[in-house]
Amino acid sequence: MPEHAVEVAGVLAELAALEDPKARAVNERHGDDHGVNLGKLRALAKRLKTQQDLAVGLWDTGDTAARLLALLICRPKAFERAGLDGMLREARAPKVHDWLVNYVVKKSPHAEELRLAWTADPDPVVASAGWALTTERVAKKPEGLDLPGLLTVIEAEMKDAPDRLQWAMNHCLAQIGIEHPEHRARALAIGERLGVLKDYPTSPGCTSPYAPVWIDEMVRRRTGRAGA
Repeated sequence: MPEHAVEVAGVLAELAALEDPKARAVNERHGDDHGVNLGKLRALAKRLKTQQDLAVGLWDTGDTAARLLALLICRPKAFERAGLDGMLREARAPKVHDWLVNYVVKKSPHAEELRLAWTADPDPVVASAGWALTTERVAKKPEGLDLPGLLTVIEAEMKDAPDRLQWAMNHCLAQIGIEHPEHRARALAIGERLGVLKDYPTSPGCTSPYAPVWIDEMVRRRTGRAGA
């Protein structure tokens, strides 16, 4: 067996030893088919450090826990655009999808190109990644974005969007309202009119994902007064 395959097999054995049926039951309720505690997964990644070849080998196993570990030890800038696109389309587990976008694609030189391509993709899960990258730009690099145009699309499409796409569009709506006072009133009005996630169960101490509440709470924390 090649040395690379031996390394992958050894890490898979470590992941199997970390498998916890209770963690799997919790994760599977969220669509994530693995049973490894994320704190232990991160500790393993810290020990392994950055290893791009091992990361690629772990990703290629298709195992969800192995893919999460791969995303923690990979070198984001080493991936080509087509490779990242293919990885996203394979990443059907929500946690793998989220970590790929947040830990890898956002650090890639191909992020903007992929943002544009994914946002227009007919697959709603792929499109949700495009919206996640758009939300990042709304907060950190809004120059060149058509914020009124984004609000128009959200107003027209968010209400009937599939769950993961709806969630991503709602996050973008809230981020526009939080970060850009000149668009806040419109963002609040869209959120109130559509009512998306208004009844979402929210744990004590957590902020509701319902955009008007989310916007008001974040603005209040920053300024001491509500967003409206």
